[in-house]
Amino acid sequence: MRKAGGLDLVRTIADKADVIVENFKPGTMEEMQLSYEALSARNPRLIYASISGFGRTGPYGRLPGVDQIAQGMSGFMSITGQAETGPTRVGVPIGDLVSGMWTAIGVQSALISRQTTGKGQRVDTSLLRSLVGMLSVQGQRYLSLGEVPEVAGNHHPVSSPYGMFHASDGVFNFSATTTPMWIKLCHHLQLDGLIKDPRFATSSARRDNRTVLERLISERFKLRSRDEWIAELRGLGMPAGPVYDVSEVFADPQVIEGCMVETIEHPTVGQLRQLASPIGLECFSGGSVRRPPPRLGEHTREVLAELGITSDKINELAKDHVIFVSK
Repeated sequence: MRKAGGLDLVRTIADKADVIVENFKPGTMEEMQLSYEALSARNPRLIYASISGFGRTGPYGRLPGVDQIAQGMSGFMSITGQAETGPTRVGVPIGDLVSGMWTAIGVQSALISRQTTGKGQRVDTSLLRSLVGMLSVQGQRYLSLGEVPEVAGNHHPVSSPYGMFHASDGVFNFSATTTPMWIKLCHHLQLDGLIKDPRFATSSARRDNRTVLERLISERFKLRSRDEWIAELRGLGMPAGPVYDVSEVFADPQVIEGCMVETIEHPTVGQLRQLASPIGLECFSGGSVRRPPPRLGEHTREVLAELGITSDKINELAKDHVIFVSK
């Protein structure tokens, strides 16, 4: 895109494309004369999707942005972590991931709209907006009640008992937030006196006194093993499960049943195990991973040929180092 002929090739692709997605810093596409206005004038059906750090406008519109900056500015880090650690980043680049998901939803909406209007449109989001849009109950606590959420550790911020507890040999998660579940739990743990205790008599009381409640429950859970408690709590109809490391995740029979790992033959690596799509579609009956990750330039000729670019032109572009075509 920095060589003569490169931008012309992008415009040629855009003339026939349904969707273009870009995540340059705002202003970069305009500098290359690849703005939405320029490309949609050539192809009115084009859907033009942009992802930036903070958005195309506003006081931060021209600033570069990366995932962790957005995690901090969105409030996500302020509600993640332990009281001892303070704000903590999510363990994956959640801003990058959800901004891609929001963009995909926006593109799908624009494609459906185009079926009626015949016209494309601009779709845009940012890392910051994407994460603010994910604040859900924590964001609404502030908007509705004026409450500023703090780090909740491994326990639910507004329900109790609901979180991570220690057994004699490890940790596990469980939830007993409805009144019937709460009563069953008290009977099972032989803590019947808590049922009528005014500190825990209602769900709101249990929330307000959750520190004391969680300590009382934890004393019982430490007496036996993790797997025993999980089996018993599930038997009582309560959500419960272990806290896995990643190796345990991929050994779990339910994850295996969900076909979340697929193996494909790679021309240089050989057998390559990959994460599969978590979405179940009938067209995925043979697996969601259809091709291995491409080598550099592996599909250049194939893609450009689909757009009607001749073999001679592709060879010329490769000779001029505008494109790379693998051998």
